[in-house]
Amino acid sequence: MADSDSDTESLDIVNVDFEMFDPQPAHDFHGLKTLLRQLLDADNTLFDISALTDLILSQPLLGTTVKVDGNESDPYAFLTVLNMQEHHDKPVIQQLRDYLISRAPADLKTQLQTLLSPTASTHTGLILTERLINVPTEIVPPMYKMLLEEITWAIDDGEPYRFSHFLIISKTYTEVASKLDDDAPRAAKKGKTGKKGGKKGGEVFYFHPEDETIMRKAKAAGGYAYVKEADEGAADSKRAFGEFGIVPRGHMMLVEYADLEGVVADLEGLFKP
Repeated sequence: MADSDSDTESLDIVNVDFEMFDPQPAHDFHGLKTLLRQLLDADNTLFDISALTDLILSQPLLGTTVKVDGNESDPYAFLTVLNMQEHHDKPVIQQLRDYLISRAPADLKTQLQTLLSPTASTHTGLILTERLINVPTEIVPPMYKMLLEEITWAIDDGEPYRFSHFLIISKTYTEVASKLDDDAPRAAKKGKTGKKGGKKGGEVFYFHPEDETIMRKAKAAGGYAYVKEADEGAADSKRAFGEFGIVPRGHMMLVEYADLEGVVADLEGLFKP
């Protein structure tokens, strides 16, 4: 008779204390660089990620990293904002500006051409935020709340962070029928709910659950396909505990400065620690 322990799978729950820190130029370069590549997904090679990381670390009093092993460990998550006008002469900001305008849907493109112009009469903050897949959404509201506080303090100190708008870069995905299923025996496929085209019929899902809340107050938003298309097997490589492949897309949301405080309040109500 088989041991009952071999027939059951135990689930270990690990309690983790998340700590929040200012970006640390001496310790965070490689961790932030990895998270930026994850955020920009297939198109990360279009940008000088090292230069973008250095730019984030050049403003250590603005933005937040989340860690579990102390200040000198790698970040599990981060959130920061970059002034698109203040840094307009930086090549990596020029790369991002051209890329975002080119990928923006029609109703957002015209607005971005004005708002992201180096000579714009107002300043736009580019919010970059990403986290490892197992980091809970509950860490998000404190990061946004601290960002608002830090911007207020920076303005009081005469720093160039008086924004009219924020542009937030994020990601969505759709589910598609697995190519692996095409090689499965026909009998094994009977009864499957999914066929080609995906179970949800093109329904869009958010990698970051908070984006659904942010979208309600966004002035404009839209998804876009990545410039660098993934190969056929990429959707299956991103399968996560399901029978469907995943096709990621970029997503951008434009939020007015005056509305971000309301966004933070909504996030705090939904995602309580």
